[in-house]
Amino acid sequence: MASGLRTLTRWAGANAPDPVLDAARQGVEWWGTVSAPLRMLPSVIIIGAQRSGTTTLYRMLSSHPAVLRPTASKGIGYFDVNYDRGMRWYQGHFPLARQRPAGAVTFESSGYYSYHPLAVRRLAADLPEVKLLMMLREPVDRAYSAHRHEFNRGFETESFERALDLEPARLAGEVERMLEEPGYQSYSHRHHSYLGRSRYIDQVLQIHRLVGPERLYLVDANRFFAAPHEEFAAIQRWLGLPSWQPEKVGVWNAQPREPLDPALRRDLEDYFDPFDRALEREAGIRLSWRS
Repeated sequence: MASGLRTLTRWAGANAPDPVLDAARQGVEWWGTVSAPLRMLPSVIIIGAQRSGTTTLYRMLSSHPAVLRPTASKGIGYFDVNYDRGMRWYQGHFPLARQRPAGAVTFESSGYYSYHPLAVRRLAADLPEVKLLMMLREPVDRAYSAHRHEFNRGFETESFERALDLEPARLAGEVERMLEEPGYQSYSHRHHSYLGRSRYIDQVLQIHRLVGPERLYLVDANRFFAAPHEEFAAIQRWLGLPSWQPEKVGVWNAQPREPLDPALRRDLEDYFDPFDRALEREAGIRLSWRS
């Protein structure tokens, strides 16, 4: 049922006129909300970081025989930008419990959760037992990749270096307003936070405080893509999943671009170094790019 719905969703997205597509989406959401009490809730969430390999991890987990993915889409975005829709709306995105194989779990992936100032607080209150996976990519590469991603999607118009210069002004007062007005959605906080999203220590400290370090698993993206089967085996053990491995591992959603200016890279590496060292102390890990 869920697989057929995803196939129909993909076909409609590629072929149906916009009014038909909107009506179909509304119908899927309506049915999910109506049937929400009969549906599962996630026991695992990939919460970030954006442009760190989360799509690859999502696809690997989706293929695991003991893991059920959301019924229609990868990114639900409930705890960050759709929280006002309510828990029934959120639960409506997951498989029906009666269709669950014995011992199977479900999960989701929303890369803005780790950075949104309210998402982790909401998540901790609504899903007190959930386990969190967070992928960490070398911070300069993540920021540079994020800029290309936002530029390609039309959310950014400036060069990378200019966007970095503008970031403090673009984000000034935005977190404070988001905290004061929970329904406010900050365009720049979501689309122009290149340095901010790569300061992982700020995000990890909040997760440790609100959720607890025992429920957060940090995945070093460099190590993951260098040895995906070994790293995925460790993730499965932490999640308590039966051991399983895909035949091959792809790198999904990659967006290659020209090399970053060496001088700018060195400046950014120096900028991120104290944040990375603080993260290593807080999490008790050794980051691959600092080895």
